[in-house]
Amino acid sequence: MDFKVKTLAEVVASSEEIDILFWVGCAGSFDERAQKITKAVAKILYKANINFAILGTEEACTGDPAKRAGNEFLFQMLAMQNITTMNAYGVKKIVTACPHCFNTIKNEYPQLGGNYEVVHHTELLNELLTTGKLSIEGGAFKGKKITYHDSCYLGRANNIYEAPRSVIEKLDIELVEMKRAKANGLCCGAGGAQMFKDAEKGTKEVNLERAEDMLETNSNIVAAACPFCMTMLRDGIKHHNKEEEVQVLDVAELIANAIDL
Repeated sequence: MDFKVKTLAEVVASSEEIDILFWVGCAGSFDERAQKITKAVAKILYKANINFAILGTEEACTGDPAKRAGNEFLFQMLAMQNITTMNAYGVKKIVTACPHCFNTIKNEYPQLGGNYEVVHHTELLNELLTTGKLSIEGGAFKGKKITYHDSCYLGRANNIYEAPRSVIEKLDIELVEMKRAKANGLCCGAGGAQMFKDAEKGTKEVNLERAEDMLETNSNIVAAACPFCMTMLRDGIKHHNKEEEVQVLDVAELIANAIDL
């Protein structure tokens, strides 16, 4: 599929309008693995005939890691920079594949003057599939067992449990829940800025504990919906030497593969 993703600056310059701003996020921009998720989301938006754009170099970090690490000043600097940019463009609706960005823009930007409709990509995918704007044909994953890991910032923080599961269930697969799921799900170990610091003293890394939960389901695929979780879950699977047997894929990648994008 060959198409060009436009920046909002390019859209405005050509007097066009967009339906939605795709907030890529730092991981989706710079992390090699997360870039594949970004491409999957972009392909799906294009396939569904949604007019979208990105901020490109005008997009700064949301400030989530800084805030979680206790640097409120840096958070507000980054947030105000982004809010000023988006308000100048008249942004109304945002989709992002990162629960950290989703939570921050949705719940913390309004206090600083950034009021937008913010949806996570699993919510949008569910809407597109439910309304028929996107359809899955064939069984790319037929007969596979898939388990889904709840991101803390998507699940417990924002009560989004069913949308990603609804999307996964539209594939010709068996969805197997881990013993710790939904509100009782176990953190991957990356949230709260833990991703960027050394592990504290203990007997086991959190992601290794979570990997054991995943492996107990005997699933072929672990579905994730967060680039932070993606890194931690893949590292956990690798630690158990199961990377040849168990794939970790984002929900968007599952759908993009199913519709052969």
